[in-house]
Amino acid sequence: MANILVVDDELGIRDLLSEILNDEGHNVELAENAAQARVARSRARPDLVLLDIWMPDTDGVTLLKEWSATGLLSMPVIMMSGHATIDTAVEATRIGAQAFLEKPITLQKLLKAVEQGLAREGARKVMAGTSTATASVDLTVEAAMTGGLLLPSAQDMGPAGRQNFELDKPLRDARDEFEKAYFEFHLAKEGGSMTRVAEKTGLERTHLYRKLKQLGVDLSRGKRQGGN
Repeated sequence: MANILVVDDELGIRDLLSEILNDEGHNVELAENAAQARVARSRARPDLVLLDIWMPDTDGVTLLKEWSATGLLSMPVIMMSGHATIDTAVEATRIGAQAFLEKPITLQKLLKAVEQGLAREGARKVMAGTSTATASVDLTVEAAMTGGLLLPSAQDMGPAGRQNFELDKPLRDARDEFEKAYFEFHLAKEGGSMTRVAEKTGLERTHLYRKLKQLGVDLSRGKRQGGN
């Protein structure tokens, strides 16, 4: 998926965002202040940065200005704050921030902002000729979220996508067989994202984990197909 840098001085926020983004299949690096963010940025350019505005050493807007002035603002940056004013958000956007998320950040808003950020970055790379993942400039959100690779269609997914069920068996066995194929289909379709599969199937994530374990579903299947 993508390499995402999360910069926030609150441990709880860093842990929460890391858990969500890791669950989406992203590689996440954490920084608790601007100094650590500078080191992380110089070591390897992230695909996207989630940057808190209020930090003890250097605030996020100042760091954003610094990156912009030195030519280091070459990745999408999404600002975060629970106390910022509209003027601050406007200033950050003017400097080069792509979006602004107000804390507490909802799951839906976070994932949407990250999707849009990665989609724009993917399209920019294609336009610049630096991406070999796909030759198409019309990059979809799904392609951007999987590094430019399209997920297999239901017809190309093998048994999970076009299962022929045997009806001459006990109902419970037939139901388990169908449910396993059903969840494998959605795991492959959503690139292994448990969050998206939970939303799609209408199950709580904890319940979904238990269900998949009970059915013997290979949880790495969707992520492997999304990354090949």
